Amino acid sequence: MPLVVLCGRPGSGKSRRAAELRAALGGPERQAHVVAEAEGGRAALRAEVERRLSRRDVVIVDAGNELRSIRYELYCAARQAGTARCLLHCAGGADEPPFEAPDPRNRWDRPLFTVHGEEPLPLAAIRAALFESAPPPPHRATRTQPLQSSSFLHHLDRVTQEVLAAVMAAQRSGAQPGELVRVPGVAEGLVLNRPVSMAELSRLRRQFISYTKMQPSDENLSQLASMFLQYLSRSIQ
Repeated sequence: MPLVVLCGRPGSGKSRRAAELRAALGGPERQAHVVAEAEGGRAALRAEVERRLSRRDVVIVDAGNELRSIRYELYCAARQAGTARCLLHCAGGADEPPFEAPDPRNRWDRPLFTVHGEEPLPLAAIRAALFESAPPPPHRATRTQPLQSSSFLHHLDRVTQEVLAAVMAAQRSGAQPGELVRVPGVAEGLVLNRPVSMAELSRLRRQFISYTKMQPSDENLSQLASMFLQYLSRSIQ
């Protein structure tokens, strides 16, 4: 379940490095998953990372992660999951947007590896950090604490309930696998490749709420239904 977090400016080669890591770290004994930036922003990215974390596979985050706060959230996710992690800084690239360079003095920025241009990846050191070191145990002080916002949580609860109701209503009305399920008031839809029970939908809803309520933001209010539909689409295979 190790986590590799990439960070760097646009054009620094993060996606190429993520592909290299996937080929180098995956294999018969474990899978390597690449999680890229999503339309839902940092909340959707964090939710997808936490969903992918498992006891065996490797998760590689192919994103800018230009802010210390984003890297700290991913650090907390790894620590709560009890997994080893490392940070790969791809140096270079464009000057915009603003980038908070990683600092190995910060616990969430280490172990830190930096590569420039075509420099080869330090794969031996990365493997040692991921597979040969004991991950730190979960600690209350390092967990991201929920921000209390009753209006945000109320809206989150209502929107996710409405999405589930629309999905279940479509299935009861005879929606077939591959058919687009519409949610009133939301431009995006959901394509179900198989029937989904209320129990499974409720479990996914609880997970999404758990991830999203850690960073309530008024900027996300209008996007919550779309974010939840994207989450369901990725989770229901």
